[in-house]
Amino acid sequence: MKAATDSISASGDFSVRPATAADWPGMWAVLEPVIRAGETFTWDRDTTEEDARNRWFKEAPGQAFVAVTSDGGVIGTGELHPNQGGGGRHVANAGYMVHRDHGGKGVAKALCAYSLDTARAAGFRAMQFNAVVASNVRAVAAWQAMGFEVLGTVPEAFDHPTLGYVGLHVMHRKL
Repeated sequence: MKAATDSISASGDFSVRPATAADWPGMWAVLEPVIRAGETFTWDRDTTEEDARNRWFKEAPGQAFVAVTSDGGVIGTGELHPNQGGGGRHVANAGYMVHRDHGGKGVAKALCAYSLDTARAAGFRAMQFNAVVASNVRAVAAWQAMGFEVLGTVPEAFDHPTLGYVGLHVMHRKL
């Protein structure tokens, strides 16, 4: 499998491209508040910056990528990797986080579109999300609009900090 490395223009306000080491401070500024809130991502809320960086940057055919403004400011980030190894390596998995000041502006959908194109170019046949928090209705709707379907929901699989135990959706789409 090969990895795509081209940038795509998501709108006149931002574009999505592969991340570089120089992007990390901006990426961490996006990741840290989402991780600490513990409402939409399954990572431990006390994940360190070093652990986050090690988890987020991927080896080919995976990659980390960023949504950046025309002046280079990071407003969102994503990562793509094989969902499983061995006989399951042809299915991709991805995750996305958007800066809280840029929600509702199409950044998450642009990150998803970039990952779908990159996964397709790398030879993946499908993409699967293993853990979409059911109470994250904006994300669920966005992924459904991008062609994903909920295959099932694991009941009470996510301990939301204010809602208590909520389900985790497994979502999938062919490439």
